[in-house]
Amino acid sequence: MKEASGINRPWAEQVRRRLADVDWRLLSDLVPVPTISLVAFIAPPPTTSLPDLELELAGMLSRAADVRAELDAWGVTPTARLRGLHDDPSGGLERLAEEIRAYWQAAIEPYWPRIRTLLEGDLLYRARMLAEGGVHGMLADLDANVSWQGERLHLAHRLCQGVRPLDGRGLLLVPSVFVWPRIFSITVPPFQPTLRYPPRGIATLWESERRDPPAALAAVLGATRARLLAELDQPASTRDLAVRVGLSEPGANQHLTALRKAGLCSAHRTGRYVLYARTAVAETLLNPA
Repeated sequence: MKEASGINRPWAEQVRRRLADVDWRLLSDLVPVPTISLVAFIAPPPTTSLPDLELELAGMLSRAADVRAELDAWGVTPTARLRGLHDDPSGGLERLAEEIRAYWQAAIEPYWPRIRTLLEGDLLYRARMLAEGGVHGMLADLDANVSWQGERLHLAHRLCQGVRPLDGRGLLLVPSVFVWPRIFSITVPPFQPTLRYPPRGIATLWESERRDPPAALAAVLGATRARLLAELDQPASTRDLAVRVGLSEPGANQHLTALRKAGLCSAHRTGRYVLYARTAVAETLLNPA
């Protein structure tokens, strides 16, 4: 397995063993390290706010007619596997889809609840910032490589430059834990302009250290509820919190409901899941001046 960047190294060390028996060589050729760019057919912008693997693969398989042109324009020296994909786009994409499924099962699916919670928490935060401060407020702290220059959003890319008007198409935000520490953008038709960026809190994604609340707060709220609040550095689901604190899901839900009624956390539905987040009152209690 290719060397992962620092933040994701704990994940890479765990999945390396799982990938030992997985053939993902074509996928590896299409995601070279260091990754400067990707061909569009392997990573197009999502078409729904709640995409799933099979939906994404179906979209990829439908783009066989674009494979040759995109590989030719990519500028990467082709391997034998890439030449095979170029010669037989339909068959090559079928093989690639099988490799992606196998890679997903070994390397992503076991960690998906944790990753999904972080991504949805970031989008929840961006929505709140949009409501409070408009587009400038939403994007102000998105990434160090993203800044405002007058009325233009400036993306600091190392190998490309130019001005890309949105022409009323909007900007799609796609948080990704595996692009850190960079950003990637798509600005060419027919795709919606897209910005892929590392989500807030990515530095804590693979942490397993226990977060202990202040003793005084635990004495008032009880150890379990204080610990739940301490775990909400980033929005999290009931299932995720139950695993972290060592509770059943019904037990965690009961405590979270009590905390919500007391104004110490809020609940936000995203698709099939409910994410809990600390309120400003809880922040003050956990971090007294």
